[in-house]
Amino acid sequence: MNFSRLAKQATAGILSTGILLSGTVTQSFAAPKDPADYKETYDTSQITRSAMKDMINQHGDTRYAVPRFDESTIKNIPSAKKVTESGETIDLDVWDTWPLQNADGTVAEYKGYHIVFGLAGDPKNASDTFIYIFYKKVGDNSLDAWKNAGRVFDDNDKNVPNDPYLKEQAEEWSGSATFTEDGEVRLFYTNREPYIPESGNYGKQTLTTAQVNLSEPDSETLKVDGVEDYKSIYEGKDSKYYQTVDKFVEDGNSADNHTFRDPHYVEDNGRKYLVFEANTGTEYGYQGEGSLYNRAYYGNSNKFFQGEKNKLMQSPKKELAELANGAIGIIEVNDDYTLKKEMKPLIVSNTVTDEIERPNIFKKDGKWYLFTSSRGSKMTIDGIGNQDIYMLGYTSNSLTGPYKPLNKTGIVLHQDLDPYDITWNYAHYAIPQAGSDNVVVTSYMTNRGYFEDNKSTFAPSFQLNIKGEKTSVVKDSILEQGQITVK
Repeated sequence: MNFSRLAKQATAGILSTGILLSGTVTQSFAAPKDPADYKETYDTSQITRSAMKDMINQHGDTRYAVPRFDESTIKNIPSAKKVTESGETIDLDVWDTWPLQNADGTVAEYKGYHIVFGLAGDPKNASDTFIYIFYKKVGDNSLDAWKNAGRVFDDNDKNVPNDPYLKEQAEEWSGSATFTEDGEVRLFYTNREPYIPESGNYGKQTLTTAQVNLSEPDSETLKVDGVEDYKSIYEGKDSKYYQTVDKFVEDGNSADNHTFRDPHYVEDNGRKYLVFEANTGTEYGYQGEGSLYNRAYYGNSNKFFQGEKNKLMQSPKKELAELANGAIGIIEVNDDYTLKKEMKPLIVSNTVTDEIERPNIFKKDGKWYLFTSSRGSKMTIDGIGNQDIYMLGYTSNSLTGPYKPLNKTGIVLHQDLDPYDITWNYAHYAIPQAGSDNVVVTSYMTNRGYFEDNKSTFAPSFQLNIKGEKTSVVKDSILEQGQITVK
C-alpha cells in the first residue's frame, strides 16, 4: 500500500462519519480537515510523535537516568591491543559489544568462560572496524580479567565461493551470538560494503552468520580456530518489507539514512528468528511527504495530530521527518540459518527518526521485551536535542506484537552528556539474569578518537529492574566495567 492510493481513496470516499469507503483501510476517525489525511498502521506498532514529546517530561527522572560514573575510575581495556603491520603495539578502541548468550538471552558459559564479541579498531583509522573476541573466566568480574583472542575473521575468510556479498566486505558491524544446543558458537553480524558513491558503492549492509570454532591451547587461553558455514542471510530482497540500499540509491536523497544491520538472534516455540534494525519498505509505510499526513504516526487526539502536523510542515525538520522511517524488522530463519520467511516490522518510527539501533529482545515472565538505542541528533521532535541519548523499550504478549511502550512513552534510559565527557556512553544492551527481575545493562564509554589517552572502552555496567510495563534503574547498582552477570 502507498500514500498516493490512500490519498485518492480519502479524496473520493470520505463520508461525514469519517469512514473510508475502500475496504483496504477500515479505521474510523473524525473527518479530517485536509483531504490528504489518513490513518494506517500497516499492522505494525508505532513510536509516535506524541509519546516522544511526552517523554521529554521524563528527562531527569532518576528511574530512567543513566547513572553518573566517576571519570577517575575509567580505564582502557588492558587487553584491547593489536600489533600493526609495522610491528607497533597499539591500544584499540572498543565500542559496541554483545555477549555469547543462551537461547533465552542469559549469558552462556563456554567451558568455564564468558565470551563477549565487540567492535574494535585502530583509533587513528575510522575504517578499521572489525569483530574481536574478549573472554574471561566465569566469576572474575574485574576489567583486568578480560583477555583478547583477536579478530574472529581472517581477511581471507570472506572469500566464500558463490556468496554474492561477502567478498565485497569492508567492515564488520554489530550483531549477536548464540550458544547452540550442539555446543557451537554461532555469530550473527552485519557485513558492511565500502561507501564509495563515485564508484557506485553505497555501503550495502547484509545480515550475515558464521560458526566460530574455538580451542583451548592451555587452561587459561581461548583461541579462534577459524570459522565455517560462513554465509549471507538477508539484505532486504525487493524493498517491499524493508528498504534496500538499491531503493535508497534510487530515491537519491542525500539527507536520507539507510540502515540494515544489528541482527539479534532469538527463539520462540522452537523457531529461529533474527530481529534487526532497518527502514520500512514500500508495503509497510514507506518514507515520503505522504507519511506526514498519517495520523497513526502521531498518536493522541485528532487535535494533537492537526496541530503537530501543521507545525511540522513549517519546521526545518520537515525534510528529515519525511525521510524518517526507522524500523525494527524480523525474519524467520531455517535450522541452517538461511532465510525462511520475511515478516512485517515489529515497530516503526516513521516521521520520528530514521535510526533505531541494536534491537535486543528476550522473554521474561510471559512477556516479550524489546529494547533499542537511539540518538536525539537523528530525531525530528522539538525539545529533543543533539546530546540526548536513549534506550527505548517496548513490551508485548507475543514476539510479533503488538508492542506497547514501557513507562508509558518508551523511555528506559536517558543521558545528555557532552560528547567530550569521558563518561559519555552509548549502545546500551540489556542482559537478562536467570531468576531475577533485574537485568544487567552494558554499554561503551568515551567517544572514539576524541582523546589521545582515553580510548572507547567497556563502560561500568549497572542494573535495571523490570516489572510488567515499568522499568527503573536500580539505585547504587553500578558494577565493574564490562560486567555481564551479577552472580
